[in-house]
Amino acid sequence: MLKRIDPHNAQLGMFIHKLEGNWFSHPFWRGRFLLTDEDRLARLRASDVAAVIIDTERGCDVEDGEPVAFMAPITPRRRRQMLLEEQKAAQRQPNALTPRSMAREFGRAEQVADMGVKVISRAFIEARLGKAIQPEVVAPVVEAVFASVQRYPHAFNGLMRCKRDMEYLFRHALATAALMISLGRQMKLTHEQMHDAGLVGLLMDSGIALLPVPDGWQGDWRDLPERAVREHVLFGRDFVATGGFDEAVVRACYEHHERMDGTGYPEGVAGEGISLLGRMAAICDTYDDLANPFDGDGVSDPARVIEMMQGDAGAYDPDILREFIVAVGVYPVGSIVLLASHRLAMVVDQNPDDPAMPTVRCFYSLKLGRAVAQETVDLGNCYGKDRIVGAADSALLAQANLPNLSQMRMKLLAAACAG
Repeated sequence: MLKRIDPHNAQLGMFIHKLEGNWFSHPFWRGRFLLTDEDRLARLRASDVAAVIIDTERGCDVEDGEPVAFMAPITPRRRRQMLLEEQKAAQRQPNALTPRSMAREFGRAEQVADMGVKVISRAFIEARLGKAIQPEVVAPVVEAVFASVQRYPHAFNGLMRCKRDMEYLFRHALATAALMISLGRQMKLTHEQMHDAGLVGLLMDSGIALLPVPDGWQGDWRDLPERAVREHVLFGRDFVATGGFDEAVVRACYEHHERMDGTGYPEGVAGEGISLLGRMAAICDTYDDLANPFDGDGVSDPARVIEMMQGDAGAYDPDILREFIVAVGVYPVGSIVLLASHRLAMVVDQNPDDPAMPTVRCFYSLKLGRAVAQETVDLGNCYGKDRIVGAADSALLAQANLPNLSQMRMKLLAAACAG
């Protein structure tokens, strides 16, 4: 039975079904949880929540401000089981995971990204302070990204390809989580495996926040010696392990820089000696690093990143890489392509029936040597009037003299969705 109580009457052992009011007014990113420790209880009582809805069938009841029973803290295994039960329940709700178009999902994906940045940034800060991260802190982010990918698999990934105005590590964590979930979905992994894949994407670089630096260090972790930076997988493994995450998640966080030919680190493991999630993480991590380099240097067009990874023989599991390309598209959202009409265009949506014929947003004419009125073209339904010749190389982009490619990508995607 559900009961509404004042937050000051909350007690240990209660199952919180809902926190009334704006979700920014309370200190929890999860709306439903079992209240099992004094710290969370104190934060709830001190919050601006208008009222608390408790479920007396899943936790303690209240009578005159006192609980009738005390429920012991749940184990990590039981907590995980509860999360999966709620995710499955969400799947049965038509409005939660109903497939959408790119345009309809775009706005919700932005909200998920903004929420995720706050959660992950807090987790990285707490890591630096030596605090262990708990599964219930990051689980809502995984659930929200998972739901977005289920509704429309290319919307969140496309947004993260184009959205660059956030701290690199936090954005990379969110983008990689979405890629891991999309890849797991394409590989038809179980719900639990996809959840683990999302957690790996979020947490595998958490060790960067723990890298030791010299006294008085005012620089950036990217300026540290490569040998020191490589140790982030060791710190990340130990950090994730202290949070009570499953061994599969801990292991993949440790393995995400291993390579199939044994040239990776930290152990130089090869082939199937690397776990499934570890092999998936190697692909998703590399793809996002190259498609969205922090300093803007190096390979940055998604389609060219795919070409480069295909040419890196022996580095990645070939079967998983093929599944990854199907998941993100031959020309992923955000790719700048050259059309047969001598126009430059950005891919803004995928064609599930023919990955080589996506929807594009045209913006520049090489014939005219200038920007042209933007036009969205569904190449799969334009009756052969236009087609993709290939990914635009750096020479073509230089010829177009684009002032700010990352900002332009975001504007093109927003305009296509609005149209």
